[in-house]
Amino acid sequence: MPSAFTHVLVGGASAGLLPDELPRWRLALALGLAAAVPDLDVVAFALGIPYGHPLGHRGLSHSLLAAALFGAAVALVATWDRRLIRRHVGALAAVGLLAVASHGLLDGLTDAGKGIGFFIPFSNARYFLPWRPIETASVHPLRFFSARGLEVLGSEILWVWLPLGAASAVGWLVRRAGRLVNRRPRGPIDC
Repeated sequence: MPSAFTHVLVGGASAGLLPDELPRWRLALALGLAAAVPDLDVVAFALGIPYGHPLGHRGLSHSLLAAALFGAAVALVATWDRRLIRRHVGALAAVGLLAVASHGLLDGLTDAGKGIGFFIPFSNARYFLPWRPIETASVHPLRFFSARGLEVLGSEILWVWLPLGAASAVGWLVRRAGRLVNRRPRGPIDC
């Protein structure tokens, strides 16, 4: 799994896809934290639930169904304004799904584990993505602050943070250009 830092970063960045009138900073914080929540399933190890069990690590909590339900709920609650929720319910649900589903997708890009239960409860099969460049972080938080943890972080910066930063910059430029075009004074020819 990527580190919690990377899950929070990617989940939070998804709020940038939402319309400007929504409280994007609050949504970024809520969706970032929501994107890290699926890894709380590591408690299954302490409860004696095996890794490959549907309720085990990278199981139901990493599924697309859980991402849709939890992500949409977090996005709607974090918005608070009923008028904005009614106007943007589809976008909020979609971005909530994307934020939380990013967790399983990132885990599917890692180089260790037994796969992700994307389709639990409909299928217990576990999957990885065909390309797996991200090194796997330890589930033990203190091990992250070690030489191995820095190696994992370097992998995440290269394969996740830098591409996400570039995509975010392009998105910002496109939104900015759109605002500038809309503010342009219109003359008699532009009617």
